Amino acid sequence: MTAGEVILALLASRAEGATICPSEAARLLAGPQGDWRAEMEAVHAATDALAEAGMLRLSWKGTETQKRRGPYRIARR
Repeated sequence: MTAGEVILALLASRAEGATICPSEAARLLAGPQGDWRAEMEAVHAATDALAEAGMLRLSWKGTETQKRRGPYRIARR
């Protein structure tokens, strides 16, 4: 799966309005023995693309943000 597919699958498995941490997607991409930190760049890129396409909502400490910056959470739109 691609990073974008993993993000969307995680969101689909959560309750409406729930958020995910980007590291959750990276951990799934890396697998049980993988280096999830190495997957973060792909997750960030996929997050940016999906957010720009209007498919995601980004937030930090419960406040919606327009762009990914610093720590953030991901929700479906």
